[in-house]
Amino acid sequence: MSDLFWLTDAQMARLKPFFPESHGKPRVDDKRVLSGIIFINRNGLRWRDAPAAYGPHKTLYSRWKRWSEKGIFARMMVGLAAEHGEEKTVMIDATYFKAHRTATSMVAEKGGRGRLIGRTKGGMNTKLHAICDSQGRPLNLFVTAGQVSDYIGARALLGSLPNVKWLLGDRGYDADWFREALQDKGIRACIPGRKKRKTPVKYDKRRYKRRNRIEIMFGRLKDWRRVATRYDRCPKVFLSAIALASLVIYWL
Repeated sequence: MSDLFWLTDAQMARLKPFFPESHGKPRVDDKRVLSGIIFINRNGLRWRDAPAAYGPHKTLYSRWKRWSEKGIFARMMVGLAAEHGEEKTVMIDATYFKAHRTATSMVAEKGGRGRLIGRTKGGMNTKLHAICDSQGRPLNLFVTAGQVSDYIGARALLGSLPNVKWLLGDRGYDADWFREALQDKGIRACIPGRKKRKTPVKYDKRRYKRRNRIEIMFGRLKDWRRVATRYDRCPKVFLSAIALASLVIYWL
């Protein structure tokens, strides 16, 4: 079928260093299985609706579930993103993904961080916090429940910031502790001040206009149907879907 997605040999060569070692029985064709996983996530299909060209749907799902829980897809994205070192500007922002009823059903297991699904004015959703480079390509991702403050995501992503000169962010990141943390790293903040501030904050308005690139990035990620709507109960699996979309769109 001409409309199916297939990874090229060059793309597989770039991904192979991140594959886990096969123990016991050798894995089936990695190229066929990974291509099928990408096809399912991009088109929002049920696993049982996978085209026959990709093999048994149970094989696709088992590989997807196992590698997602191990964080393999997230490591692929972060690893390939690190090869394109950004030296000047990064951007930070967050966006919401609606949670389908299949993701919110049943009681979550005790312990851990839970489902990472929260209730906001828009309903049940999950929040993605992201860092991207000057071209709007994702560098690191962090998932929380929908009602969680942007400050939580900023604190989690702070340690993974590359050695750059500027960070662009909206008013949601206007906090003294965040500005001081960036200053300690030698990064200049281009963040507008909150309206409630008594003393206005100066920022480079011309440079700030470039922040639309991270908004464009979120829009492209949401073109993938299993990303735009969260169907997975496990937050690691959903984060893997976002990382896989980022990997295919920007880094392969």
